[in-house]
Amino acid sequence: MTESNANQMWGGRFQMSPAEIMEQINASIDFDKRMAREDIAGSKVHAAMLAATGIITDGDRQAIDKGLDQVLDEIEAGSFEYSRALEDVHMNIEARLKALIGEAAGRLHTARSRNDQVATDFRLYVRGQIDLFDRALAVLQLALAQKAEAHAATVMPGFTHLQPAQPVTFGHHLLAYVEMIGRDRGRFQDARRRLNECPLGAAALAGTSFPIDREQTARELGFDKPTANSLDSVSDRDFVMETLAAATITAVHLSRLSEEIVLWVTPQFGFLTLSDRFTTGSSIMPQKRNPDAAELCRAKVGRIAGALQSLVLVMKGLPLAYSKDMQEDKEVAFDALDSLRLVIAAAAGMVEDMQPVPEAMQRAAGYGYSTATDLADWLVRELKMPFRQAHHATGSIVALAETQGVDLSELTLEAMQSAESGITADVFSVLSVDNSVASRTSYGGTAPHNVQKMAAKWVGQLENDLKRV
Repeated sequence: MTESNANQMWGGRFQMSPAEIMEQINASIDFDKRMAREDIAGSKVHAAMLAATGIITDGDRQAIDKGLDQVLDEIEAGSFEYSRALEDVHMNIEARLKALIGEAAGRLHTARSRNDQVATDFRLYVRGQIDLFDRALAVLQLALAQKAEAHAATVMPGFTHLQPAQPVTFGHHLLAYVEMIGRDRGRFQDARRRLNECPLGAAALAGTSFPIDREQTARELGFDKPTANSLDSVSDRDFVMETLAAATITAVHLSRLSEEIVLWVTPQFGFLTLSDRFTTGSSIMPQKRNPDAAELCRAKVGRIAGALQSLVLVMKGLPLAYSKDMQEDKEVAFDALDSLRLVIAAAAGMVEDMQPVPEAMQRAAGYGYSTATDLADWLVRELKMPFRQAHHATGSIVALAETQGVDLSELTLEAMQSAESGITADVFSVLSVDNSVASRTSYGGTAPHNVQKMAAKWVGQLENDLKRV
């Protein structure tokens, strides 16, 4: 189709073809063609509604339906020819439909505009992506929970400020990410619930004078209901921003996990190993095994968060209703959602692949006087000290151990009694990392029994989730 023919699709107002640079800046077909399936689904439902309400004949509906099926077949076969001169996915499909079925194709656009059409397509697309994310995140959670169950009693150091703090278990640490990702899934589901209203029928901005049935189109496209205000229907992109916000938080969580994997596979930590499947070598240093998958997962958050910021800046000053600025919503969103899908899959692969090194974790768990809090708690519990006094006494004992170059458990009873005379030999029962971990029995604590129970609960729940989705 020539550019002048493309202008005919806009209407008789235009007599000249657009400038070449106008075509380049105006066209969105290079990226919005990925919504072709959603566009065809929306068109078929719209045509069915137009026929049901008597706006078009059933013969026209049948021709449109058959033609759209052929267009979809061509798209899926890779034989469909997209044209930049036709600007976007909607006009490309309509033009091909006209070539296939003739005049009836022109009736499809009755009682709708590209404004409500793209808003509907984009909601359908984002909704489908959210559903994919929910399953992918559940798979990642399950991998984490299963590994947590297997390592419920594997002792490792817990850190604050990246300094040794208190011993925990590897299973407990992994379950922290299960909780984070559970919140991520919840945010995506919240976004899905709010986006699940159908803009189709809002037309350009004011609704339509045709006797359409918006309840029918909403229902048949799987929406909960039609949107309630035609201006908001075509100008709203909250559903994209909210989804990108959820994606950004998810990416941040996966970046934190990736950062820990990067640290833990270093010789300095040595807590984990990754196989050749998720590492790469060096072009000059033959000994290297680089955790590139984790590093790239860590970096992708920049693209995802950047997409959110980009769309916020597009939308911040737009008056109602639709403006062409909003064409900038899709390319960044597509890139961000593609990136997140890749990161989730890579993270799940690394979790399944990684193997802990319990000996290194156990050894490091005792570094930095990590059972000092257990000593302070013992002083409170056994000697009835106020915690602040116990904290001070423990600090003096730690300083004594540092002076002697030994761990707390290696100090003699006499040395400890020099700092606090009431200490008895029973204190040594709380100074090992294993006893420290076992004592943390409060709900949500790191005691192996707690971790085993919580991990098993998550595994059962996630296996059920994955059967449903």
